[in-house]
Amino acid sequence: MATQEKKTQVENKSTGKVSYPLTKINFILMAICLLLIIIGFWLMTGSANVGETFNKDLFETSRITTGPVIAFLGFVLMAFAIIYRKKDKNQDNQE
Repeated sequence: MATQEKKTQVENKSTGKVSYPLTKINFILMAICLLLIIIGFWLMTGSANVGETFNKDLFETSRITTGPVIAFLGFVLMAFAIIYRKKDKNQDNQE
């Protein structure tokens, strides 16, 4: 059985164009997701208990609910951003 090498570039033989696995829109979506992850972790930060005093800010909604949800959405949408491929009109006509 012949082995095939996997290439990161795919050349379309009919048009001669080189297409890469990730396009500009993928990188834009990944940057937005990274920003969501950073915002989520930033919302979870804050001061801790110091000494004998109890810090009530530990149980703020932004620290225990909003921050983790935003970070989780960033991670889930990152997978979508990597997989996303814009439909090509020429490809639809050929099928």
